Amino acid sequence: MARRSLFAREAKRLRLFNKYKKLREELKAKGEWEELQKLPRNSSPTRMHNRCMVTGRARAYYRKFGISRLVFREKALRGEIPGVKKSSW
Repeated sequence: MARRSLFAREAKRLRLFNKYKKLREELKAKGEWEELQKLPRNSSPTRMHNRCMVTGRARAYYRKFGISRLVFREKALRGEIPGVKKSSW
């Protein structure tokens, strides 16, 4: 399980992104790059990470399921994900 501070940091980034989203779009449309640089760093959408809902892992994240590859494999083998079964050929 990831540290709670990582989840809190992601939540803060999401709040800042939503707060400055409209302003960011307006500044980009006008081409005011100096003003855009004055916005907080964490308000940029590229600084947000998707995290696994179970473990908090940021890497190897499957968007469709909202979990990491490790948790996905465990749940798939136990049959907890509908429509997913182990392939064999």
